[in-house]
Amino acid sequence: MRLTVEGPHIASVECLCISCQKAARVLEALPGAEPILDVKGATPFVLHRKDCVAIVAGQEKLMSHRLTDGAGTRRVAASCCNTPVFLEMKGGHWLSLYAALWPKADRPVVELRTMIGERDDLPRDLPNLKTHSIGFYGRLFGAWVRMGFRNPRFPDSGELPLEGG
Repeated sequence: MRLTVEGPHIASVECLCISCQKAARVLEALPGAEPILDVKGATPFVLHRKDCVAIVAGQEKLMSHRLTDGAGTRRVAASCCNTPVFLEMKGGHWLSLYAALWPKADRPVVELRTMIGERDDLPRDLPNLKTHSIGFYGRLFGAWVRMGFRNPRFPDSGELPLEGG
C-alpha cells in the first residue's frame, strides 16, 4: 500500500481523546502492528486535505475499523501489515494521517495537543486544548474553502478482521 501527499498540511496534532486511545489499543494488538500511542497516551496525526492525498497502490488492502456499529469515525489500516493509515470523520474534507507514516526526520512538528479533557499532567511545550479551538476549526474551514467546498470519497475494502470480532 502506498500513498502520496501534496502541499502543506492543515495541522500536526496529538489527539488525547478516549476514542483515539481505545482504537489505538485495538489496532496495536493486531499481529505485527507497531505502537500508535506515545508515552502520554496521545495519537500523533498530520491533517491533510483529502484532495491532496492519493492512494497510488494497494487500495484493496485498506480496511476500516469503527469503534461501534454505525460510528461516523473510521480508522483505516493497511491489512497487509496492519499499519494504521488514516482516520476519517463522516463528512470531513480532510484525513487525519497517522504521523508514523512519515520517517521521524521528515515528520511535521507537532503544533498542538487536542482533546486533553481534564488532564493536567501534560508538558506545557505546546498548546494543550481541552477540546478544539476556534483557530483549529478556522484551519479546517480555510482548507475546505481552498478545496471549493468539495469532499472527495476515500473507499476501503471492508472491515478490518479483528480477533474475537
